Amino acid sequence: MARIVLTDASIVINSVDLSDHIGSVTISTSEDVIDTSAFSSTIATGRTRVSGLADNSVTLEFHQDFATSSVEQTIYPLLGSTTTVVVKPTSAAVSATNPSYTFTALVSEWQELSGSVGELATASVTWPISGAITKGV
Repeated sequence: MARIVLTDASIVINSVDLSDHIGSVTISTSEDVIDTSAFSSTIATGRTRVSGLADNSVTLEFHQDFATSSVEQTIYPLLGSTTTVVVKPTSAAVSATNPSYTFTALVSEWQELSGSVGELATASVTWPISGAITKGV
């Protein structure tokens, strides 16, 4: 099985390709665990559980840029609203070996400026995903 090193990931936010200004991306999925244990001899050996609602999020590390159509001008106006995000492992066309993940994220936080003397100005955010993640192949 092939392994992948992320060197050319594609991240498009609100139809703006910000791939060249993002240093890391993480899409996380978890599901609530619902206890269904009941008084029954069939479960005498332990609890039973089912999966509940998904709780998805995306974490991005931006390299801050205040230029026209770049990071700040794209993200700041979205604060408090939802937007479409599309993530792919590479910038190549969508395929079975380069799937796309499309979702609606709530832009719930933003760091206008972060960094120390002599370091790259960054903005690190974790946005909750509203609804399902659609995987395209």
